[in-house]
Amino acid sequence: MIDRRQFTIGAGSLGLAALAPAIARAEIEPPILTEDGLYRQSWFLDSFLELADDLDTAADGGKRFAVMWELKGCPYCEETHLVNFADPEIHDFVRDNFDVLQLNLIGSRRVTDFDGEELSEKALAKKYGIRFTPTFQFFPERSDGLGEMPAPDREVARAPGYLKPPHFLAMFRYVRERAYENGSFRRYLRAAKG
Repeated sequence: MIDRRQFTIGAGSLGLAALAPAIARAEIEPPILTEDGLYRQSWFLDSFLELADDLDTAADGGKRFAVMWELKGCPYCEETHLVNFADPEIHDFVRDNFDVLQLNLIGSRRVTDFDGEELSEKALAKKYGIRFTPTFQFFPERSDGLGEMPAPDREVARAPGYLKPPHFLAMFRYVRERAYENGSFRRYLRAAKG
């Protein structure tokens, strides 16, 4: 027969097991709402806004480089932070494998592009044809030769607009695994399902 002490201990351990996912999620710092109205993850890249340097620094640390374009009031940007990055698997994978630089689609901060041109965030967005938020740009592993290429050809992948969590994580895996060398993201998703 189970006594009250054994029941309490058993129930307590079941309670902890049930709380384990919540405890894991509690470890993820919520994003901060910044003065410019954008949410920001604490682990996003602090940068001097020199893209070639940011990319090479990421590579030196064993990571890939991504640019996240956002806009104040964008509901899908907010969802990316509050839903996608709140998922422990997504949060950990992206944080551990990528340096993410956050840029404002209509921002005025000065950014030095791979070709050495210094321009505002807004002008850089126009140069790269960024029209939707959020948009993620992914670049090669090193900046060598990028400055000589036309801006649209510098990316290895792009995620224009919001992606639901499973596809969002798949996009980051697609880049990390360099699967873009073997085909499109759509093909990568089909192969993952099969």
